[in-house]
Amino acid sequence: MRPRPLLLASLISSFVLPAFAQEQAVDGELQSIVVTGTYAKNRRTIDTESPVDIIGARELQASGSTELATVLGRVLPSLNFPRPSGADASDAVRPAQLRGLSPDQVLVLVNGKRRHASSVVNVNGTQGRGSAPVDLNAIPLSAIDHIEVLRDGAAAQYGSDAIAGVINIILKKGASGGDAEIGFGEYQERDGKQVSLRGSTGFQLGDDGWVRIAIDAADRDPTNRAGADFRNPAEPRYGQVNQRFGDPETKPRSLFVNSQYRVNDDIDWYAFANYGQRETSAAATWRTALNGTAQRTPLFPQGFLPLQNSKSTDTALVTGLRGEATGWRWDLSANYGSNDFKLDLDNTVNQDLGANSPTHFYAGKLKNTQALLNLDVAKDFPVEAFSGPLTVALGAEYRHEEYEIGAGDAASYTGSGAQGFSGFRPVNAGSNSRHNQSVYANFEAEVTKQFSASAAVRHERYSDFGNTTSAKASTRYAFNDAVSLRATASSGFRAPSLAQQFYTITTTNFSVVNGVNTPIETGTFAVGSAAAAALGATPLKAEKARNYSLGIQLQPSRNWTASVDAYRIDIDDRIALSANMTLNPALRNALASQGILVGAGRYFTNAIDTRTTGVDILNTYRWETRDAGRFDFTAAYNHNQTSLQHVNANPAILSANGLTLIDRQTINRITVGSPKDKFSLATDWSLAQWGVRAVVTRYGSFTVPQNNATLDQTYDPQWVLDLSASVRLGKNWRLTAGVDNATDRYPDQVTSAGNLNNNGTTPYSGWAPNGFNGRYYYAKAGFSW
Repeated sequence: MRPRPLLLASLISSFVLPAFAQEQAVDGELQSIVVTGTYAKNRRTIDTESPVDIIGARELQASGSTELATVLGRVLPSLNFPRPSGADASDAVRPAQLRGLSPDQVLVLVNGKRRHASSVVNVNGTQGRGSAPVDLNAIPLSAIDHIEVLRDGAAAQYGSDAIAGVINIILKKGASGGDAEIGFGEYQERDGKQVSLRGSTGFQLGDDGWVRIAIDAADRDPTNRAGADFRNPAEPRYGQVNQRFGDPETKPRSLFVNSQYRVNDDIDWYAFANYGQRETSAAATWRTALNGTAQRTPLFPQGFLPLQNSKSTDTALVTGLRGEATGWRWDLSANYGSNDFKLDLDNTVNQDLGANSPTHFYAGKLKNTQALLNLDVAKDFPVEAFSGPLTVALGAEYRHEEYEIGAGDAASYTGSGAQGFSGFRPVNAGSNSRHNQSVYANFEAEVTKQFSASAAVRHERYSDFGNTTSAKASTRYAFNDAVSLRATASSGFRAPSLAQQFYTITTTNFSVVNGVNTPIETGTFAVGSAAAAALGATPLKAEKARNYSLGIQLQPSRNWTASVDAYRIDIDDRIALSANMTLNPALRNALASQGILVGAGRYFTNAIDTRTTGVDILNTYRWETRDAGRFDFTAAYNHNQTSLQHVNANPAILSANGLTLIDRQTINRITVGSPKDKFSLATDWSLAQWGVRAVVTRYGSFTVPQNNATLDQTYDPQWVLDLSASVRLGKNWRLTAGVDNATDRYPDQVTSAGNLNNNGTTPYSGWAPNGFNGRYYYAKAGFSW
């Protein structure tokens, strides 16, 4: 790590990426009570032994975006949320990364309860390739009170997935108050028009309860930054923009309900539920009118652009009872969640069906479901030798998971299948499930006024791969009110998802063959299938992680806080989707004997050990003036680097056929594909009814690797400026106008070497952390009561 940017970030303490802890300031201090990563009561952010960021509703709604993952990517330096295009279902369900790790190595909670993962597997050449994470954009901003982000390993406390950290989304509660907002926006290029409507309100539930309802709806037009097509002068649309390359068209609709009712003085009933649908229309690769010199299809004599029209449906319900008995706080809950993803193809053909081909196809569906039963108990025990109580927490959990693939209609997969996305075949279809049980314990104590410590242990038994145990220890020592040190060490794990074990499909993918970006029919095989076994596959096992962190916290005054946290994350047996292995005739024939006609194959495997090291720096400062209003400043910086520690031996069958399971591109996608740093400076100013906000973000450089190192491209850092202003009208109305990416900055264009830019038709990289849409104007009108 280079010390110069770290020193710069630590010294610039008078700027802000809007102060994370400000939204819920206590007694004028920039501190808040946290519930993530602790069972103790009244734990403040300054007292935590692991770093926790708190992002309030004001920060979440301060930009022009209405997508949760996009907003988090702007306010959290350690979170990366690129905007891939032309990546099949990954256009509709985009993955986010924390600390440069895989998107499914971060745990997402809602009100402290595990959120279900998406059914979509990112199998194309995007960041997060091979993952099936939680779809953050399925959670509406209107329902959120604040978000707590635990930047530390927490598998011993929460179970699988919590390697990079935990994102805990806390919902709005209570019967009083409400808000509604309508927003409009458009990009500089006169596309990507957006209209959004969201609102939240509460009601009394009898005399002892409440219900709160939140709705979100938006219509977002697609963007297009494709270049003109000059490949073949014989084409009828030669020289025109035929490809659509940018954000897809989306229409999300979401409803969230949160409720609570006091049964008696010792027991509360609670429930929260979510139902949402998002329709997405994403473009595949333009199909030219000519296939060589012959007409491709008489149905589209000018050529055609296949459209992947999907519907993603999320359903969730958590309900339970909590209370206190004989000094024990207890919480008994049931949790159900599912994601159903259905895909249609339009404006395309199955070439093998000739002139009789339909132009609409049903490609099939994916569904992921989880169901949990959970019991937590906690009690504070006085210990005479300690300055505070010893908090003992115990728990047990049962979880059932199921993953389903549904076949498409016959025309979608017959022969070469529908152009743009060959449908799921009956041989791909099926349902698979597993269950696991876990027990866990947590101990926390304030030993002295200066010294606190905690320990956690969790044991889990999975029905498919066996047992695993995780542990964590953490401590904090305060030298005085202004300076403290904190440190953690933990072991963790991530279970291979059912999607990674059983996802199977045949699609068209692009690989560089003899220096040319070439389309190849590629089979993704379930790791336990005969096809995968023929290519050397072995059963998946859990990833194992070891996390270490050391941090310093500073609070020179009531209005100024700072923290620097260094971390190291070692992960063994990382699960990766293998290289797209172009098969020789012998292997193609071996698979053809199983009825599988492909030119390339791939599957999931435990093959890589990595080490991630980094540092998070955060400074917040509030300046109250007599006549010029209030200024909130923050500087936030993240630097991280992932290195390869070990790659397992190549399977003998692949070596004998000149193939590599884990190739250079697969490794380097993990090690250099994410920005190595992000630096954000922001200022919020308020005076009476006026408010102004400015945020400048530097997204660090990243590399898009190829197997041929001469085709690698490293992208320069990108600076982005976001501006907004608001005014209150009376007690209830607020008007806001803003510009995201005010300087209209774009990432570097993709090199033409190896035709990686598809002859200039796709000029930007889908790995760019801020996308490639350019300047965005927006306006919002809100009413609150």
